[in-house]
Amino acid sequence: MRGMSGRGPVTRARAGVLAATALAVAALAVAAQPVGAQARAESGRQAAAGKEPGGSRLGECGTGELCLWASPRFKGKPRAYELRGIDIESCTPLPGGASATSAANRTGRPVTLYQSEECAETAEFDTYPSGSWTPELPYRARAFKVWEH
Repeated sequence: MRGMSGRGPVTRARAGVLAATALAVAALAVAAQPVGAQARAESGRQAAAGKEPGGSRLGECGTGELCLWASPRFKGKPRAYELRGIDIESCTPLPGGASATSAANRTGRPVTLYQSEECAETAEFDTYPSGSWTPELPYRARAFKVWEH
């Protein structure tokens, strides 16, 4: 097997050095980010945890719930779904043709949000891990599936 430089085989020791070097370069790149970029990264981490940069909650969503908002950034009253009212691994369309543009998954299970009311995979869909807060979905979600694992 040729190395990255094309000058010989990659030994385990050389691969370890290359991996350590890549990690060091990545750490330096993060440390060298302008303060604004670091602040944006921290803001993104807080949004992922469901909090504003000041520490206040982005929206209300209880433990064990999937919460969907019609408006971006968790504005308005959410539609909340609990596991006890959901058929696991079945398509659940939002009632009355409703759609969501922001979501919080606190179910303890992964959830797939679908652009299609029928959970069709020919339209857009994405799976969100438990604990994720998404202030702006890339499409209007019209249905979802909660997965066992």
